[in-house]
Amino acid sequence: MAGNSFGDLFRITTFGESHGPAIGVVIDGCPAGLQINTHFIQQELARRRPGQSKITTTRQESDAVEILSGLYEGYSTGAPIAMLIRNVDQRPADYQPMKTAFRPSHADFTYHEKYGIRDHRGGGRSSARETAARVAAGAVAKLLLKEKKMHIQAYVSAVGSISVKKNYSELNLDETENNIIRCPDQTVANRMIRLIEKIRKQGDTIGGIITCVIRNCPAGLGEPVFSKLHADLARAMLSINAAKGFDYGSGFEGIQMKGSEQNDVFETRKGKVITRTNFSGGIQGGISNGMDIYFRVAFKPISTLMQKQQTINEEGQPVELTAKGRHDPCVLPRAVPIVEAMAALVLADHLLKSKLSRLNNI
Repeated sequence: MAGNSFGDLFRITTFGESHGPAIGVVIDGCPAGLQINTHFIQQELARRRPGQSKITTTRQESDAVEILSGLYEGYSTGAPIAMLIRNVDQRPADYQPMKTAFRPSHADFTYHEKYGIRDHRGGGRSSARETAARVAAGAVAKLLLKEKKMHIQAYVSAVGSISVKKNYSELNLDETENNIIRCPDQTVANRMIRLIEKIRKQGDTIGGIITCVIRNCPAGLGEPVFSKLHADLARAMLSINAAKGFDYGSGFEGIQMKGSEQNDVFETRKGKVITRTNFSGGIQGGISNGMDIYFRVAFKPISTLMQKQQTINEEGQPVELTAKGRHDPCVLPRAVPIVEAMAALVLADHLLKSKLSRLNNI
């Protein structure tokens, strides 16, 4: 199975399955001498872990991380950093009815067609359980970016038809962690939570949008032509389970503007080149320009429903399927740290690449 690695210079490889003994990640390319705050890594995992609130899955995983290599006296050595997260609350029996049935909109059929074998227990490798390994690796990337004073903050900006109307610059993003949906507008957050609770009682699911803001990103990150910064961010976000769409800057809404309205005019302020507006989303020509980078990721409703659905089995026979197990009615609150982690991995990789762009940096 290919496709388990991400990044070029700051490179990660994840491993493990939803109902296997453990999941984990190996980071290759982390510079030596970086102070690794294990408490911070655990905090990031706690933001993603299951069972954290009434609007998430009830699966109970502490997601305690074990660092197996690459550290000495709290600092990275330059060797691969291996991290392990053991699974402790598996219930594979819940998935027995799905052993031969293809769950609608899941990866069951495509895995079966591609590999001729699949792990039906929670989807195996296709499960969102794998993203815990990404969050652990992303926490290390965040520590590297923190050395450059770069900051990444994501938040839930829409659930179904309920959305935050304010621009991110009008919000206090420090309020994001103050409610279980991770929306910095408390009034809107309460409406979102009520909607998810209603949807859950119906045995259904719902999707929405996560907005991510990257501040203090230096100008010059990004590699034209095929490794543009926004292209790598899009690839990273669309690799997340249930992600269906990506836009940055003015995005799709920009088509309603004229060029004279959308162009970001350059000016100098306090000796620094900035743009008067930021419809470019902090990226021009695939390279960061020093302004805030902001983007949105659309997530579909989770495919596992607590309702009867018609499908077929591996023999092509029609069957009726009622899912069992513990599942999120909405992926968004737990996806916030995943979006941040993937953004951090992209930026860490491009930060290391940027050091090779000029002779005086070598």
